[in-house]
Amino acid sequence: MRKLILFGLMAATAIPSLAHAQTRELHEDRRDIRQEQRDVDRAIRYGAPPHVVREEQRDVRRAEREYREDWRDYRRSHREVYRRPAYAGPRGYSYRRVVVGHRFAPVYYAPRYVIADPRRYRLPHPVGANRWVRYGNDAVLVDARTGRVRAVHYGFFW
Repeated sequence: MRKLILFGLMAATAIPSLAHAQTRELHEDRRDIRQEQRDVDRAIRYGAPPHVVREEQRDVRRAEREYREDWRDYRRSHREVYRRPAYAGPRGYSYRRVVVGHRFAPVYYAPRYVIADPRRYRLPHPVGANRWVRYGNDAVLVDARTGRVRAVHYGFFW
């Protein structure tokens, strides 16, 4: 019995540290992608040969693809984080798929719909007047000054 209790305690302390390590790895991958993109920008700015620029752009695309796959794996293994209660939109609401540039009425990005902790969902931190909001099962980045959509993650919540 004592061994079982000790094993349970060890597992309870190891699991959060594994999740933290995975989160740290995702942040480091994102930082590496930004550095690779800066290298591409530098190569273009200083007139590197076209084949070098293409190769560096390919590296950036490959790194972004791997990052998305890692994020999807994280999302699949942590379904409980992305499972939310049913969405109750504003009065007269009916879901329509939105695209970047769509303009929302202010009621759709009211505090009730704002995603308060985007880091919990591994979303990038919104800059300036941008806010992550829930729209149906989508996560939408909205400019709170204009109501314009900046980014959309379709089917984000389960």
